[in-house]
Amino acid sequence: MTASAYDVNHIGIGTLLDWLGDERELALVDVREEGEFGWSHPLHAINVPYSTLERDIATPLPRLSTRIVLIDDGVQRVAIDAARRLAELGYGAVAVLEGGVAAWRDAGQTLFEGVNVPSKAFAECVELAYHTPQLDPRELQARRAKDSGVVVLDCRTAEEFERFHVPGAISAPGAELLHLVDAYLDDPERTIVVSCAGRTRGIIGAQALINAGVRNPVFALRGGTQAWRRAGFELESGASPAALAHAAPGEAAQARAASIAARFDVRWIDHAQLRDWQGDASRTTYLFDVRTAAEFDAGHVAGSVHAPGGQLVQTTDRWIGTRHARAVLVDEHRTRAIVTAHWLAQLGIDVYVLRAPFEGVTLVCERRGADFELSWAGQHWIDPLAAAQRLSEGAAGVVAGSSAAYRTAHPAGAEWINRARVDAVVDALRDLQAIVVFGDDDTLAALLAIDLREHLPHARVECVRGGLAAWRAAQLPVESTPQHPADDARIDYLFWAHDRHEGNVAAITKYLQWEEQLPAQIGDAARAGYRLRADAVLSQ
Repeated sequence: MTASAYDVNHIGIGTLLDWLGDERELALVDVREEGEFGWSHPLHAINVPYSTLERDIATPLPRLSTRIVLIDDGVQRVAIDAARRLAELGYGAVAVLEGGVAAWRDAGQTLFEGVNVPSKAFAECVELAYHTPQLDPRELQARRAKDSGVVVLDCRTAEEFERFHVPGAISAPGAELLHLVDAYLDDPERTIVVSCAGRTRGIIGAQALINAGVRNPVFALRGGTQAWRRAGFELESGASPAALAHAAPGEAAQARAASIAARFDVRWIDHAQLRDWQGDASRTTYLFDVRTAAEFDAGHVAGSVHAPGGQLVQTTDRWIGTRHARAVLVDEHRTRAIVTAHWLAQLGIDVYVLRAPFEGVTLVCERRGADFELSWAGQHWIDPLAAAQRLSEGAAGVVAGSSAAYRTAHPAGAEWINRARVDAVVDALRDLQAIVVFGDDDTLAALLAIDLREHLPHARVECVRGGLAAWRAAQLPVESTPQHPADDARIDYLFWAHDRHEGNVAAITKYLQWEEQLPAQIGDAARAGYRLRADAVLSQ
């Protein structure tokens, strides 16, 4: 479809505000790159960058008739291009906000820095409403000096834990925390400290244990690994024992989960109800499997998406892009689904747990692929040796994907291009007869090729199957350019407090202060959609 063949529907800020206030489903999608989105965006906008749009849109927006408003900076044509691409995929109710984020700001609406803001702000509101106990790093060290039995449970992903964590910590990712804590409850006086990299997951994890009725002293590590490093302490790396990571929920964890379900009014549905909802074309129903990746890959309900419980709460806007949609959670042990559901409900999500999810159904093992074919249609694929021959004959080599990955390694002589800024490089490429496209994955190469072919119809545009990995396997020359592309060109990378995990004290302080001030920036938690239930916590 050409640019002139699609009539983009523009709406004004007044219409958007009206739509945000009604009860119908709506997705507000910021299609700028993450580096731009992270500097300023509306609270409930999700970020699906134009550079990865067709690859990534199906998970947060699975229903093609969803009412969608696209937002950009109001100057570039990115939202217009994105509207065309979504129409090609079959999305039928797409509009573009006239004036973009500038119109939002000029209407007196708040713009937020950072990413995953709804979830991070929610955790701060939880801490204020529930009075979640916290220890700062020096207090934790003092307790450890007096009591060797203090346990630190790190509720980040296993991959994050392996990169760095508080010395002696145990990996207990997200919703797994509710049952992995059982190994340390033999002594009712033992102190349990829940850590993450900053504040959000530590608060949510510690409060989940308290909500579940754990009677031990439970604290969040204030500021997580960042505050630990700021206090002058060293971190360590490495994985937790594999046996612990694969522990299944026991009876005690099941009882705690049942208690949460009763007190927080967790709702249940059966397969018949799920089928009815999935057949309802007028409303979105998300189906999330909140177990571990290994469990999901061993067998899951057809059509479900893997979304580990802790990450689903931490990064809700990555998974749930449609306001007023339904979410259904899957976990045959129930514990992880229940603890996740009790938080999502308080985030304002219409959420349910699927009862007996694996009974009477055939499980599948394949992960769902991207729900589009257009990016592959009409693409010309070549192998690395053919690509090397094209380059030697004068073709331009370009790379689609992460600017950080490009700086680390790329085919020698190839230039990084972000798909959202193809317009800026068209003049430089206009006289070329051939272009060879590499991608961080083949999908990204295909997506960039589509736009290059539109702008340069005279050029032969070919994609290299397997990208850099295949190029390297063919023993072809690779180079790194640590300063190129320049920082100001890296619109896909959020520089805001970016080096906090490397120990930059100023960046750590800025980031932690930003998290703490989110409730004040939001104002009324209820207006943000939060439905906090501190009244349901058992008395200590």
